[in-house]
Amino acid sequence: MATTFKYFTSILFLTLVIKGSCDDCSLNNINIGTSRTGREIQGQPEWNVTVINNCNCEQSQIKLSCKGFQSAESVDPSILSMEGDSCLLINGNPMKGSDTVNFSYAWDPPFLLLPTSSVLGPCS
Repeated sequence: MATTFKYFTSILFLTLVIKGSCDDCSLNNINIGTSRTGREIQGQPEWNVTVINNCNCEQSQIKLSCKGFQSAESVDPSILSMEGDSCLLINGNPMKGSDTVNFSYAWDPPFLLLPTSSVLGPCS
């Protein structure tokens, strides 16, 4: 009986610790970096964008603000698709903790892409 109680207590504690780490996740855990590649496409500088989920939990349905977004080169719509003034990342599929997504576009000046919403999923 005492052993069963210890196991139950340990499992309960670990569940709370894991859940607690997910509660700490937010849009602030989605980091977006933009760097110039040095290439030009149709006279426009090319930019490489890296989106990182710095949370232990999956985040899906990630939307970025991208009002007026344009590119002189095509961006794969399965990676970034326009929906009005926002863009959906990887068709809304989940990004696990530490996952990255990269894409490039060509325009001047560069766009400020910020996460606006996501759905929190299970933690790893």
